[in-house]
Amino acid sequence: MNSIGSENKPLEVAIIGSGPSGYYAAQSLFGSEKKINITMFDRLPTPYGLVRGGVAPDHQKIKNVIRVYEKISISPGFQFIGNVLVGKDISIDDLRNNFHATIFACGAETDRKLGIPGEDLQGSHTATAFVGWYNGHPDYRDLSFDLDQEIAVVVGQGNVAADVSRILSKTADELKQTDIADHALQQLAESKIKEIHVIGRRGPVQAKFTPEELKEFGELEDCNPVVDSSTLQLNEASQKELESPEGRTNVKNFEVFKDFANRDLTKKNRSCFFRFLEGPIELMGTERLEGILLAKNSLSGDPFKQRAEKTGETVEQKCGILFRSIGYNGIPIEGVPFDEKEGIFPNDKGRLLDNGSVVNGVYVTGWIKRGPSGIIGTNKPDSVETVNCLLEDIEKIDGEKSGNSGIMKILSEKQTRAVNYDGWKKIDEAEVKRGEPKGKPREKFTRIEEMLDIIK
Repeated sequence: MNSIGSENKPLEVAIIGSGPSGYYAAQSLFGSEKKINITMFDRLPTPYGLVRGGVAPDHQKIKNVIRVYEKISISPGFQFIGNVLVGKDISIDDLRNNFHATIFACGAETDRKLGIPGEDLQGSHTATAFVGWYNGHPDYRDLSFDLDQEIAVVVGQGNVAADVSRILSKTADELKQTDIADHALQQLAESKIKEIHVIGRRGPVQAKFTPEELKEFGELEDCNPVVDSSTLQLNEASQKELESPEGRTNVKNFEVFKDFANRDLTKKNRSCFFRFLEGPIELMGTERLEGILLAKNSLSGDPFKQRAEKTGETVEQKCGILFRSIGYNGIPIEGVPFDEKEGIFPNDKGRLLDNGSVVNGVYVTGWIKRGPSGIIGTNKPDSVETVNCLLEDIEKIDGEKSGNSGIMKILSEKQTRAVNYDGWKKIDEAEVKRGEPKGKPREKFTRIEEMLDIIK
């Protein structure tokens, strides 16, 4: 009798989500000595998750990682099924009936809320919506953003906040040869925004930008980066963070902030202000956003564990448009345990937990496993950990599973329009061709119907 994972009895694995964590899980599985078939699902007809829909259009080099995913996609035993939503088109039971193991790699798709009065005023937006809009994500294609306002506020000081702020700060000429969605480029070209205020509740040392991204603000054609030098005076704990070996990134960021603070401001049409020790307590306005009330903060606690505490002093900042970028939560899927507080699928090193007990055959990786932290490469060791747990559990697995063929039969019966990898390549080629006359890497299709029309 052949064991699961042998040539005659392959391990059938479903991966839900085709972003970096899903692909690194596939890579790790194929790197084992077992015979494995992988079926990767995505709710969109397009693979690559946040590399396609989240990475900023002016950061094309970061998207080169797609070449690694392309090689995995044409590996023997790999199947991509796009335009299929787990929980709707197929159920968790369908997956468990057809696969020996299922790995959820579906990310964290919703923004955390500020939880303050006025958050739902017109003009208040999530960073995710704006990023999806300028990246041509079908979910956000029909949104509109009032860029006739002169003052924008971005709440948060991580890389997504940097992306949003930088896109608002750039000229159309700086963006026109990227893969930014055409509808977004047209509106950004007419933007009247003159000031972007990037708000952090803690200090400059605690900002979560990567130094490379932060430096880009000093190279913009028509926008001054502005830092008030008085906000760079540090308390003792922050100074110790800079002196610690763990604080190398913080040191680099702090040096960039000092450079910005010491610059003579040149005559440019826009300014991007980096502000620290301020936290939003109310969005103000009657029918639409008119301003934000900020609490002045001070830091307390040990190095790397400092908390922002209100001083009792407040400051008002006028603004007509705001983007919140303070973290993300996963979205529940019917039939899968969900931790509402953490916004993740509860797990132990990637093994799914239900009320503390391991759910056999179901695993998680990426942001839905650990929360929204790290960069693209962080997902690789995270996925390896999950796959190692899966492979350790292989002795507990038994029975025949039909894998891809069984799931395709279900989708056929439901008349679901599934898209395979060959179908995606047709979409890919058409997008690249559309971009060529404009000098762009590609011109994305922004509606699912358009994509499906390509592969009729």
